[in-house]
Amino acid sequence: MGSQGGFGQSKEFLDLIKSIGEARSKAEEDRIVINEIDILKKRIIEPDIPKRKMKEYIMRLVYVEMLGHDASFGYIHAVKMTHDDNLHLKRTGYLAVTLFLNEDHDLIILIVNTIQKDLKSDNYLVVCTALNAVCKLINEETIPAVLPQVVDLLGHTKEAVRKKAVMALHRFYQKSPSSVSHLVSNFRKRLCDNDPGVMGSTLCPLYDLISADVNSYKDLVVSFVSILKQVAERRLPKSYDYHQMPAPFIQIKLLKILALLGSGDKKASEQMYTIVGDIMRKSDSSSNIGNAILYECICCVSSIHPNPKVLESAAEAVAKFLQNDSHNLKYLGIDALGRLIKISAEIAEQHQLAVIDCLEDPDDTLKRKTFELLYKMTKPSNVEVIVDRMIDYTMSINDSHYKTEIASRCVELAEQFAPSNQWFIQTMNKVFEHAGDLVNLKVAHNLMRLIAEGFGEEDDTADSQLRSSAVESYLRIMGEPKLPSAFLQVICWVLGEYGTADGNYSASYITGKISDNAEAHSTDDMVKAYAVSALTKVYSFEIAAGRKVDMLPECQSFIEELLASNSTDLQQRAYELQSVVGLDARAVESIIPMDASCEDIEVDRELSFLNGYVQESLNKGAQPYIPENERSGALSISNFRIEEHVSSGHSLRFEAYELPKPSVPSRPPMPPVSSTELVHVPESTHHREFHEAVAPKLSVSGTGSSEIKLRLDCVQKKWGKQTYSSSSPSTSDSDTHKTQNGATHRDVPSSLSSKARDVSYDSRRQHEDINPEKQKLAASLFGGASKSEKRSAAGHKASRPNSHTTEKSHAEKSGPSDVGAVKASPQPPPDLLDMGEPTSISTVVDPFKQLEGLLDLNEGTTAPGSSSAAKAPDFMSLYGDTSFSGQNMGTANLLSTGSGDANLISGISHAPDRNGHGTGSTVTLTTQLSKGPNTKEALEKDALVRQMGVTPATQNPNLFKDLLG
Repeated sequence: MGSQGGFGQSKEFLDLIKSIGEARSKAEEDRIVINEIDILKKRIIEPDIPKRKMKEYIMRLVYVEMLGHDASFGYIHAVKMTHDDNLHLKRTGYLAVTLFLNEDHDLIILIVNTIQKDLKSDNYLVVCTALNAVCKLINEETIPAVLPQVVDLLGHTKEAVRKKAVMALHRFYQKSPSSVSHLVSNFRKRLCDNDPGVMGSTLCPLYDLISADVNSYKDLVVSFVSILKQVAERRLPKSYDYHQMPAPFIQIKLLKILALLGSGDKKASEQMYTIVGDIMRKSDSSSNIGNAILYECICCVSSIHPNPKVLESAAEAVAKFLQNDSHNLKYLGIDALGRLIKISAEIAEQHQLAVIDCLEDPDDTLKRKTFELLYKMTKPSNVEVIVDRMIDYTMSINDSHYKTEIASRCVELAEQFAPSNQWFIQTMNKVFEHAGDLVNLKVAHNLMRLIAEGFGEEDDTADSQLRSSAVESYLRIMGEPKLPSAFLQVICWVLGEYGTADGNYSASYITGKISDNAEAHSTDDMVKAYAVSALTKVYSFEIAAGRKVDMLPECQSFIEELLASNSTDLQQRAYELQSVVGLDARAVESIIPMDASCEDIEVDRELSFLNGYVQESLNKGAQPYIPENERSGALSISNFRIEEHVSSGHSLRFEAYELPKPSVPSRPPMPPVSSTELVHVPESTHHREFHEAVAPKLSVSGTGSSEIKLRLDCVQKKWGKQTYSSSSPSTSDSDTHKTQNGATHRDVPSSLSSKARDVSYDSRRQHEDINPEKQKLAASLFGGASKSEKRSAAGHKASRPNSHTTEKSHAEKSGPSDVGAVKASPQPPPDLLDMGEPTSISTVVDPFKQLEGLLDLNEGTTAPGSSSAAKAPDFMSLYGDTSFSGQNMGTANLLSTGSGDANLISGISHAPDRNGHGTGSTVTLTTQLSKGPNTKEALEKDALVRQMGVTPATQNPNLFKDLLG
């Protein structure tokens, strides 16, 4: 080792620090550190190293870690040093460990016992060191090991220990709030501690607690105001002063807490007005810490219940910030002004020239903050000036993230305050041109919807003028280079819909422009798709008008190219175009009507137009469709519904295999039925029961026996694996009433009619040397509209799209409603992909005991919520028909199933036929409590079970209804 250097360290250590500081590149620094690592690896494993040398090695390892290299080979030596009795070595070990390890490191377990021991030490410096390590190293699992000792230290005689104990409890609350929820009262007690440091440390956990639950701490308002008053009156020791300001950080934290407690509470706010006003008057604006307290006072005033005098003081403080030459203070002033205008918009008018100066300042950060202020104070009278300024600013910045934010704000303000539709279209064109693909796709769809809907009134002339101006502007813009994809899609759509509507442009001119546009962007499939659709519309309108269609050579080559495209979507669009061109005028007019983009389209998702063909095929002997989930045979017998019977010899069987029976050489005539036998079903009886079950109305006569029993004696009581069931969402035992979906509602954006106020700003603040341009701009931003402008603004009702308006939904045409059916209560749609274990399982019972007294065939309809309705888990309820209304797409009308444990077959009601039509009657299966042999009932039951096993009657589940739209 070299000779001793300064500060008790070796010359070798000091040379390491010096060489690192003099390194001219990162590569040179890495070479120095790697060389140091090699030296430490050799020396740290030497036997009998003096503690002073080990301490130096640990500090050199800290330098290695800080410079981004791995020093894990020395972690264990740092942990060992925390066990040392020497205070200096222990503190060095704890310091190194807190820098080396995180709370989830494997070596943490070796430190917990040392921390527990040190927390009980008589030396308060050792206790403080251990508490520092607790805040850094203790994780959620090890909190209970040290929590009792930390709580005991809250009453320690040394204020430094009490302060660090409060900090440790605050850290525990941040990591695991539930672990210290019972200790919240300790923070209240420490708030009254005699030492200001302990009291100040308590403010941090109390701020977090108040942020989570304000109402529980309303009683502390008086205490916080009293503490703040004492601090402001300099009753704390001089050691807490900073730049001649009394305990400024305690003041700032108290003001933050008061802002939370006074928000929306007039009574609590009235107790704060005096002290907040005094602090603003006494604050020293010549120092940064004084300005920080002043800014925090303004934030507090903007949060609590407003008071005119306090607001005036806050406005004066804002004026001091804005009039200062420092950009930092101007930034504070703009931010504070943005908070105050939420309470009083007139405050901004007093500082309009200062705001204009900040808007033109070369400091980009200050300029961005000023745009945020303008965004908050936008209204119908100044929206044009502010949006134009924002669009101009997007042209001068290269930050794509902030450009996206500015573009979205322009769109939002234009949609909310646009004075006319023409201005809105022009503004959106500018946004698309300058922001490019950073604009949200919703903006493009909103723009297309606005052009299609027009003003939303009966004035067709105004709508035609709007669309004509859009076509002219887009034809002019198409020649510009580097247009974004979303904007090109809008252009193609508008030219296809309205390019030839007013007769100003011929079809050949429009189609030529569209083709040129598509060829210029040959790599963008979406633009080409919109272009093909636009060509189809133009040619269709020409054919419908009786005019001859002459396809241009460039259009023909474009279509031929798409016919051989790798994209199936583009191929289909091209083939559709060829097919449409070959049709007559009447057919084309019915396929693509003129200006029908806003018309509702009814979609028959049940494909009811195929019902006749399906029925004809079934009558000719075709096999009915069996859903895939039933094909797998994974469903229980309780999930089947009664449908039209198919011969059992040519269909799959879904019931469990019968147990093998002993072979009998000859079968004697059928004896009388005993209580221990299964009854044989004669063929004639089976056919009779079958014909009753599959009557045209699919009803079961109620004149038959009301009790059917299975004799299960001497049967091996084993069953297969339990099938999945679902207890929620439940379905109703009553009939599902299929209602026709209502027509989709159209969200026509309504114009905002807000009265512009006459605003006059303080002329005394204007100087003679003010630029007239600035005066005009300030009048545009802050000045109100005149009375004539108010009348014109009130009279103009423009329809504008709103970004929060829900998109128009298409009407869905469901099957015919069932006569006499009862509408099921709406339930949330089930999760069709949830194949987990059953959410609720009834008490364990013998399944064969559940099958006894199984069925009861009655005719009638069960009302929803009826107490007599049997309830059981029903997996097939997940696949029941769901009909959505046009105005409530999120609510499903499903068959509800209860959660009882007595009936395994329920919810088999109102079985639809294969055409999707209801039968008008219901098959209700409920349990019966009476028992005993009954030949007729056994025959009916056996026939029904056979028939259900042969032809499961569940409709095809619409599993992909949501996915495929």
